[in-house]
Amino acid sequence: MSQELTCFSEQVAATPLYLISDDKWLTFLASQTPTHQVWLNANNFCTKVSQWCLVPNSDGQVACVCVGVDAAIDLYALSDLASSLPLGTYVIANSDDFSVADVYLLSLGWGLGAYQFNRYKKASRACAQLKVAASIDQVKLHAELQASYWIRDLINTPAADMMPQHLGALAESLATHYHGQCQQIIGDDLLTHNYPMIHAVGRASIHPPRLIDLRFGAIHLPKVTLVGKGVCFDSGGLDIKPASGMLFMKKDMGGAAHVLGLAQLILQQQLPICLRVLIPAVENAVGSNAFHPGDILTSRQGLTVEIGNTDAEGRLVLADALSEACAENPDLIIDFSTLTGAARIAVGTEIAAYFSNDDALAGALQQASEQVQDPSWRLPLFQHYKRLFTSKIADLNNAGSSSYAGAITAALFLQAFMTDQTSWIHFDIMAFNPVPSRGKPVGGEAMGLRAVFELLKERYS
Repeated sequence: MSQELTCFSEQVAATPLYLISDDKWLTFLASQTPTHQVWLNANNFCTKVSQWCLVPNSDGQVACVCVGVDAAIDLYALSDLASSLPLGTYVIANSDDFSVADVYLLSLGWGLGAYQFNRYKKASRACAQLKVAASIDQVKLHAELQASYWIRDLINTPAADMMPQHLGALAESLATHYHGQCQQIIGDDLLTHNYPMIHAVGRASIHPPRLIDLRFGAIHLPKVTLVGKGVCFDSGGLDIKPASGMLFMKKDMGGAAHVLGLAQLILQQQLPICLRVLIPAVENAVGSNAFHPGDILTSRQGLTVEIGNTDAEGRLVLADALSEACAENPDLIIDFSTLTGAARIAVGTEIAAYFSNDDALAGALQQASEQVQDPSWRLPLFQHYKRLFTSKIADLNNAGSSSYAGAITAALFLQAFMTDQTSWIHFDIMAFNPVPSRGKPVGGEAMGLRAVFELLKERYS
């Protein structure tokens, strides 16, 4: 589950990194030797964020590295350095100029930039290492990075190696490692146990659908339930996607990846909660027994759903899982899903869109998001849009009648399966970087992970 973090070192000897903001530049330059001043000016070093310059000593070795930063520290300010600096160990030499929280963020960003997915291809190069300041919580740092790496790995893994049975095996391993319980309801047993929509979406695949149910912690503790959409590949079903639309559909289990990674982080950090994790894991395939447009499905809750589009399958499997989550009246339910393209249109690919039926909870999440620089943004559960997924022959239609407000109508559809008294957060995320940026290589991405963990830590510690 947890990757070894090779981007950090405990070595005593380390090359100093000086982090310099614009307001500190002249003071820093004046403190340097005349030779170093000439070198920095000759290399046109400025304090633009993430610009860096190697400064040699008289032997031609690296004496130090100067790095430009904003006065308000950016999580990703050092993210490029792990893969760009010469191999060796570095240390933030002027860490006393920054708060402990800022040094933590800088170290976290270094680690995020060091990530490489090397399951199928040898890593392109080893990473430069950072000697982490003794002042920060290194156990938490490692735990957050390991959870982020695991989420990225799971999403990056091709569908052939990440089908429902693979998710099930990973969940079993997590339960074993942290002394929890894992139950899997598989194939036609889903009908016996009344999960009809999970079964309908996954029945056409040769990889049997399942509901994965993990439990950890004492029952007297506050109960938190995580639900993750585990569509391991989405062809669109009989409303089949074009080839371009299927290209990255290995990422459609990104919600499942997030709740597994978040569960690992919660368990590593020993938050005092009773944790439950539900993952409806399916492949939305094309086959002779695939569900059809126009079919009427009866959900676990009893609501009937007309299938307006078989490519709106994620909300179907989540609906059954959310109904089960509500049955135990937990203190809090949080679901993660790669549910709609509309959320990406609204907030782009780098912000985690979320909805909540609890204003105080949503406000706390927004505050946590900003505190840990894990960008999230609340969208409204605008009740008037319920009219967009009505059906003449069933309680609901799984596809909205309008191309507008798709993320909102999907969230409202899910809300129909929630109990009003249960506090709930629904994440609709990209979970994938389509282009590279600082600390974010192309591929799977953890979104909202640290914001939610910070929320839970503040709420239950």
